[in-house]
Amino acid sequence: MQKRPIKFSLLFRDMWQSSGKYVPRVDQLIKIAPVIIEMGCFDRIETNGGAFEQVNLLYGENPNNAVRQWTKPFNEAGIQTHMLERALNGIRMFPVPADVRKLMYKVKKAQGVDIARSFCGLNDPRNLELSIKYAKEAGMISQVALSITHSKIHSVEYYMKVVDKAVEYGTDEICLKDMAGVGRPVTLGKLVKAIKDKYPHIIVQYHGHSGPGFSVASTLEVAKAGADYIDVAMEPLSWGMVHPDVITIHAMLKDAGFDVPDINMKAYMEARALTQSFIDDFLGYFINPKNRFLSSLMVQSGLPGGMMGSLMADLKGVHDGINYSLKTNNQAEITEDELLVKLFDEVAFVWPKLGYPPLVTPFSQYVKNVALLNIVQLAKGEERYSMMDENTWNMILGKAGQLPGILAPEIIELAKEKGKKFYTGVPQDAYPDQLDKFRQEMKEKNWDVGENEEELFEFAMHENQYRDYKSGLAKTRFEEELEKVKSQNNIVTKTSGNVKDNQTPNRNSYKKDKVEYPVAMIAFVLYSLNSGKIDFEEKSEKSESIWNSIGYWRNRMSIEVFYNDENYQVNINKIDDNNYEFELLKKPYSTEIMWIDKGEIDFKLNKENYFALFSGSKDSMTKVNINGDDFLLKRNDLLDGEIAINEDDNVLTDEETGIVSPIPGRIFKINVKEGDKISKGDVVMVIDAMKMENNIVSKKDTVVNKILVELDQMVDAGAPLIEIE
Repeated sequence: MQKRPIKFSLLFRDMWQSSGKYVPRVDQLIKIAPVIIEMGCFDRIETNGGAFEQVNLLYGENPNNAVRQWTKPFNEAGIQTHMLERALNGIRMFPVPADVRKLMYKVKKAQGVDIARSFCGLNDPRNLELSIKYAKEAGMISQVALSITHSKIHSVEYYMKVVDKAVEYGTDEICLKDMAGVGRPVTLGKLVKAIKDKYPHIIVQYHGHSGPGFSVASTLEVAKAGADYIDVAMEPLSWGMVHPDVITIHAMLKDAGFDVPDINMKAYMEARALTQSFIDDFLGYFINPKNRFLSSLMVQSGLPGGMMGSLMADLKGVHDGINYSLKTNNQAEITEDELLVKLFDEVAFVWPKLGYPPLVTPFSQYVKNVALLNIVQLAKGEERYSMMDENTWNMILGKAGQLPGILAPEIIELAKEKGKKFYTGVPQDAYPDQLDKFRQEMKEKNWDVGENEEELFEFAMHENQYRDYKSGLAKTRFEEELEKVKSQNNIVTKTSGNVKDNQTPNRNSYKKDKVEYPVAMIAFVLYSLNSGKIDFEEKSEKSESIWNSIGYWRNRMSIEVFYNDENYQVNINKIDDNNYEFELLKKPYSTEIMWIDKGEIDFKLNKENYFALFSGSKDSMTKVNINGDDFLLKRNDLLDGEIAINEDDNVLTDEETGIVSPIPGRIFKINVKEGDKISKGDVVMVIDAMKMENNIVSKKDTVVNKILVELDQMVDAGAPLIEIE
């Protein structure tokens, strides 16, 4: 009996975007393409789509050039190329006019892309109909991808209704896009069998991320049920939140009796080494190490592996702001791991209330952002759902398609309170054609529309990123971001390795009792001896205090600390870089520095753990805050401002007199000017963050005194945006 063949597709684009923020540059892609071809085991490769072209624009490079050069060697070798597109959302995060969608297929086919993998994040066939039509008109193979998730309503029967419509519209292939890897293996096998039994001529491809650990079992089940192609990855970006490695899947399927192509291991190792060289070059700076691990927590949350890279970056961005809010409200701080678990729990809580949208781009981002912003707002004492962007509202209101489930009553009531209307029409009809508008602007600016109008397409699809690319702002911003992250990565301090990783300790077990001034003095001296005038974006050589540079430092020394109109003698013996002995008021103290950063220190004092915050105050004093109590201290032997602190308590602005950013991001719009009267709920600013345009609203009726930021400025969580009355 002849063995049934199964073919492999390399998910090169998804390997990178699942792992981090960026993908290789075109010069790197061209370098690795011949080696991938030489491996001899791939019949297909995913070359572009998703956020690939936005990433090129963010580099300040031309995505059309990248796609054309990247697909060319595969075209010549007879390996099919495919792209990922989001139906109504095209290759961006929000709906696209029909004329722009139609042009996309014409452009991508001309650039060498063979297959359009089209998915609707809501599995609404109305959104897929035009994708099928436009792809086939452009001469591409149409592959409809089912957005797989696991819930009480996402059954085989549910998905077969989508398949039936897709086949009716003329699709050539069906993909099971198991973007979170939470599809249960047996159920996926049943779905593939149902498709093959009813439509034996339809090609079926399986795409399953490894995150929760089901992917190998799922691959075997769908193969036995009749799947034709399996999506795989390769070292060093396989497994974790990405895809299983081709070597493992190859060995498993061969043992199961399938006909699978041989792997040229010499070429595999060369491709592996090249990929690592791209990581070492600069891409590794944007890859969170935790993306390398599988996690059963993903089973609960259902979040896709493809967004884990950006999710980890989002968590890091808001972590400090959340902890500051918790401290302000006398609540225990949380570690980054605890925040991740908290986010997964919140996703599980809000997902059914938002109508069970499959957790795939962009709807996974919408749900994740709602959950994350809920955590941010709850930490500040605000209500859930008090910060949701317009794209999330469009999903709730039906403008993106029909939700699989039913909205919770509180969400419906919130929509009514905000005066929002639900939409029941065909989603595409809500977004009129716009190509002529962009064509006219390009003519006025003397911008070339490009071969096959590819530059026109890029402008219309990614308007803001394209403007930044044309102006040179994108390249400048990227280079600054890269330089910043490289500098941060190179920080080596005199204290704990935790500083380098920028991972704060778990402070839940710290001493919380009221402290007396000697504890504050010791914290102050420890910090002042080890901070100097620190620039935390530079290497440690610039972290030395003035006394170190002139040879003042000795292991034993005495200094005076001024407190409450008196000077106190503090005797110090330095044991090593982290450990000191103090004598104050004739009493000995043993200390250890556990973690230090600008404006804060974690330290052990006589076996008890403490956390201290430092900020500037009047008369060149330093304010030391421990467990809610403030102490004003000064070292007379230091120059004014020599201690690296958070000046003037401006870690976060008082929200009675200012509007602050709840998240890190870029100032995208400023809707007010100084002197404007604003009302509670007015959108005063929009921040581009977490792949969304996030509205910043006023919490009260007031007047804008001063705008503290500019357009395109990058801000951190907690940064003051507007000064108000």
